Amino acid sequence: MPFAAQGIETGNPQPFAAPFRNKAQAMGKALDHDRQDAADAAADPESGPETGRFPVKRLVPVLVLALATVLFFVFDLHSYVSLDALKTHRAAVLDYYAAHQVLTVLLFGAGYTVVVALSIPGAIWMTLLAGFVFGTALGAAVVVVAATLGSLIVFLAARYAIGDLLYKKAGPFVRRMEDGFRKNAFSYLMFLRLVPVFPFWLVNLVPAFLNVGAGAFVVATVLGIAPATVVFSSVGSGLGAVLDRGGTPDLSIVFEPHIMGPLLGLAVLALIPVLLRRIKERRGEPS
Repeated sequence: MPFAAQGIETGNPQPFAAPFRNKAQAMGKALDHDRQDAADAAADPESGPETGRFPVKRLVPVLVLALATVLFFVFDLHSYVSLDALKTHRAAVLDYYAAHQVLTVLLFGAGYTVVVALSIPGAIWMTLLAGFVFGTALGAAVVVVAATLGSLIVFLAARYAIGDLLYKKAGPFVRRMEDGFRKNAFSYLMFLRLVPVFPFWLVNLVPAFLNVGAGAFVVATVLGIAPATVVFSSVGSGLGAVLDRGGTPDLSIVFEPHIMGPLLGLAVLALIPVLLRRIKERRGEPS
C-alpha cells in the first residue's frame, strides 16, 4: 500500500496529520496576532499600522497657524506691529487705556499672544508699547505672560504635529542629543532664553522636537525672558519723550555691557547644573 509508510494502515495517523496540525496552529497564531493589532489600532487610532503613511489630521494645528499667518499678512495686520504704528496710535491707545484699563490689558495680551504664536516679526515694538502704556512693571508682566502663552501654543502644535514623527525618524546621534537635552532641559532652555541672540521662534520649536516636558518649557520661558523684557519695557516707559523729540528708541541698549553682562552671567549660572551633572557622570556617581 502506498500510504502504509505514512501510518494509515498501522493505525497511527500522527505522521500524516502533523503537517496539517502545525499549519493550523500557525494560522491560529497569525489570526490572534491580527486581532491584537486591530485592538491596538482601535485603542490608539493615531498610531495605525506601519504603512509609512502619516496621519494628516495631526498637521491640523500647524496648518491652522500657517493659515492664520498668511491671513495676518494678507489683511496687512503686520503693519500695526511696527514703530510707525506705535508713533501714529500711541495717543489713541493711552486714551483707550484710561477709559478701559482691564479690557486694554486683556486685548493687548491676546494680541501679543497671537503675534508670538504666529511668529510675526515686530513683537519688540509691542513690548515697548506695553511699557509705554502700562508702565515698566505691569507692561513686563503682561508681555511675559502673553509671550509664554504664545510660545506654548507653538511648542504644543509642533510637538503634536510632527514631533513624534521626527523622533521616530531620528538617528542615534539625535537620540543621544535628545536624551542629554531632556535631562538638562530647564538649564538649556534658561540659557537659550536669557541670551537675546537666539531667534525666539526657533527656541519655541527645538524643545518640541527633543521631547522636552511642557512644564519645564513654561517655567524656563517665564524666567528666561523676564530680564530682557523688563529692560525693553523700561525703554518703552520713556518712549513718549523720545518720540516727542523726533527720536527713535535705542534697542541696542540690551547689548550694552551693563545689561548684557548680567544676562550672560545668569545664562552661565543656568548651565552650572549641567556641568555638575557631567562631573558626577564622569566620576560614576549617581546624578
